[in-house]
Amino acid sequence: MLDLCTIVNKPAINLVGISYCGPFSTLPDEAIRLQTEFIARKHELGSAIKSPALYSPYFGNEVFATYWACYETRRLEVVPPGMVQFTIPEHRYAMTTCTNKRIGEAYDQLFIWMKEMKLEKLENAVSIEVFYIDEHLEEVPVELYIPIK
Repeated sequence: MLDLCTIVNKPAINLVGISYCGPFSTLPDEAIRLQTEFIARKHELGSAIKSPALYSPYFGNEVFATYWACYETRRLEVVPPGMVQFTIPEHRYAMTTCTNKRIGEAYDQLFIWMKEMKLEKLENAVSIEVFYIDEHLEEVPVELYIPIK
């Protein structure tokens, strides 16, 4: 798995989505609920969507996490009710791939690799999970991105 870890540069990305904020103990259940709710609203974004991938940026502290379900879109003049538009700036990331069934294990491996490579997490930047959802599959590809200094 460590050989699947790499460093990538991601350009700035415009996202539109909905969020959940709560204690870590409520994840991943609330994250899955949030993604399901958002996918059901995908049609509200129509042709503005640039990629079928579901982006889930998140940020946490010792008590709780804020987790998003978003699509990459062109810049919208009007955002659907209850949704928020924001841009994640360009960053360098430590990155790996896995499936939605092995996310915890993939994070463990990614953090081990970062330590071995002497990479430090960029503290105020958001990490991102990118899901390549296929309604016909229970197990789908996921990319994990941790911002680095």
